[in-house]
Amino acid sequence: MTETPRGPLRSLGDLCAKAYFLPLLALLLLAGEAVGLAAQFDRGLTRFVCVALAQGAVWALAAVAVTRSSGSRPPLWLILATAVLLRAGALAAPVYLSDDIYRYIWDGRVQAAGINPYRYIPTDTQLAPLRDEAIFPNVNRNNYAPTIYPPVAQMMFLAATRFGETVPAMKLVLVAVEAFGIAALLFVLRATGTPQENILLYAWHPLPIWEIAGAGHVDAAVVAFVALAFAAALVGRRACSGAALAAATLVKFFPLAVVPALWRPARSNLGDWRWPAGFAAVIVVAYLPYLGVGERVLGFLPTYVSEENFASGSGFWVLDLVRRAMPVPVSAYFALAVTVMAGLAVGALRRPPDPVASLRWATALSTAATVFASPHYAWYFVWLVVPLCVAPWWPAYWPTLTAVLLYWRTETGHIPIWVGFAIYGGFVIFGCIDIARRSVCATRSGEQHGSHRAS
Repeated sequence: MTETPRGPLRSLGDLCAKAYFLPLLALLLLAGEAVGLAAQFDRGLTRFVCVALAQGAVWALAAVAVTRSSGSRPPLWLILATAVLLRAGALAAPVYLSDDIYRYIWDGRVQAAGINPYRYIPTDTQLAPLRDEAIFPNVNRNNYAPTIYPPVAQMMFLAATRFGETVPAMKLVLVAVEAFGIAALLFVLRATGTPQENILLYAWHPLPIWEIAGAGHVDAAVVAFVALAFAAALVGRRACSGAALAAATLVKFFPLAVVPALWRPARSNLGDWRWPAGFAAVIVVAYLPYLGVGERVLGFLPTYVSEENFASGSGFWVLDLVRRAMPVPVSAYFALAVTVMAGLAVGALRRPPDPVASLRWATALSTAATVFASPHYAWYFVWLVVPLCVAPWWPAYWPTLTAVLLYWRTETGHIPIWVGFAIYGGFVIFGCIDIARRSVCATRSGEQHGSHRAS
């Protein structure tokens, strides 16, 4: 019998899955975190970015070890224990990469005083009694911008600040919320027959660690709610799935792109009316407490779109790049994005009744939405790691690993050309290589199938 050739990834996976190798990678990640923390305290941004990129390379080796090994599986306890240690260490990070956490605390404080957070900017005299020396002076855009965060995020801020109106308290609550998301991802992996050790793909990824435990971003709630939406869909809790995704959307609007992957309006299930009912119910109930300010319930969002140059189109990296060679209206870019997203949505809505198919479409839709939006901040890529954990498409990991380069941006509403090439150009290159590889494999498989039938 001829021995089956071993692919390079499988061989690398076997090497990395040696008993000593995964613990070694865990130690490297922990050591990198120590260096990254020191860089932040020293305000050494370049050093921190290099460390985060190096951690991404270590994560990639660990991902190969977990997903490509043909031998024994690595211990789940080691993966989870390392994830806990990485987050515990990152909690010590100073407020350096982003000061958004001060806005979270301020919004929670304003609501606790019985005031609608969308009503006033922080410097308004009506809020003068709430000012202090620790939080208020550090709130970004405090002299012209009301809050930008949607209602579910606001509810999170209010709940978190009841444990303490401090940075450590807010971080601890957000890490606890993320832990619920990790538990939900473990459930999804088990429910789909995927090894639970694949949780490493999320739990060891440096981006969520630095952006949630380190910088204290509310994206932890997006992680938790999207994972819960997946878990509820897998067990047939349609209304709960819709409600969870609506909650994620009202933390940050990106998860709206995943709707076609979870809703399935087919005749066989009466149009899946429970899913949109749950989704709509959460949207309505969440906005009701804040509608007293009328259209101002959108907060800073309309101005933010303009400030980040999305309205003009130059905030979209690809469009900005193309415009250097020829004039292209922003409407053309929007038309392209809508066409692609609509095509993916149709494919998702017509998917077979297979839970795994839903997760794959969720990965496709979330990746496309994030790439078209071309966010200017690294933490906007955190949510993408959730669908990638349960339905990996390896080229889509590239933007999540290189998003840290966005900390090198020099001005608001602009992505440097070289950073965009590194993030999105790398994604396109790896995506094309993967698609070509899959096409070749499919062709060879078809030829072999045809030769077997002929014989």
